[in-house]
Amino acid sequence: MELAVADRLAGAFLSGSRLRAGSRLMPLGRLIAMYLDFYGLKEQPFNITPDPRFLVYTDGHREAFDSLLYGIKSRKGFIKMVGEVGTGKTTLCRAVLRTLPNDVESALILNPAMDEIQLVSAIMQDLGIPVYCNDRMRLINLLNAYLLDQNRAGRNVVVVIDEAQNLPPAVMEQIRLLSNLETDQDKLMQIVLAGQPELENRLGRNELRQLRQRIMVSARLEPLGRKDTGYYISHRLKVAGANGDSGFDSSAVAAVYRTSHGLPRLVNKICDLALLAGYADRSRIIGRKHVRQAISELEGVI
Repeated sequence: MELAVADRLAGAFLSGSRLRAGSRLMPLGRLIAMYLDFYGLKEQPFNITPDPRFLVYTDGHREAFDSLLYGIKSRKGFIKMVGEVGTGKTTLCRAVLRTLPNDVESALILNPAMDEIQLVSAIMQDLGIPVYCNDRMRLINLLNAYLLDQNRAGRNVVVVIDEAQNLPPAVMEQIRLLSNLETDQDKLMQIVLAGQPELENRLGRNELRQLRQRIMVSARLEPLGRKDTGYYISHRLKVAGANGDSGFDSSAVAAVYRTSHGLPRLVNKICDLALLAGYADRSRIIGRKHVRQAISELEGVI
């Protein structure tokens, strides 16, 4: 009986009747649990959260990953990574941070829409430095003392600023000034600016030429190709626990690629709903018709 209810809910979802968590018939969470069980999965494979376990190292992603790692370990100061919306910049940054050796301290700033004092405070808090005031010069002196202590101990420090295209000009200038915290031999803090292509436009402005000229390492993330899209889908299913009995056939992968243009975030959205369509159809192999149903549901969203 419960299975029949789940079928009806899945069918309703894919025919335009949006499910709401806490439905009187069945909570959405239970439906998800049932379709995961149907596919033999331990977790949802196509969540859009930036989980490094699901990162697929295409040639382009590997090159970007290696560039960031090289810039940090070599103490290059400023490092830039640019990619379109949904190409996986945040996931890649988290993967890099997870890979860093124990002698590297790190801070990750996900929302840079703040003023200069707030930015310095956020960096300090993420590094575990107590913040007792809101005076910019005192904060910078505290941060500099921390960085010198880390340097004397043979440790490195990296700050990753995501969505850097949203940084106000005054904050960008503050970031440039932070790069002045150095010894005669070393940059005390490596700063990764990750953002959409608008970041390059911002850095191209004349008033930011000093910051632009300090960028020593640059990387770019491109959308997935057709072959890599198929590998990406298979990899995420495998990480989520698929044992080979479930998957997307070649026609489904082609349909996903055509609509998503290889953008991982859109691939995830389409594949997530395609799995639900397959569940409603009692098919563990996702075909083109299931992808089309998913795309229909996402019309106006992607």
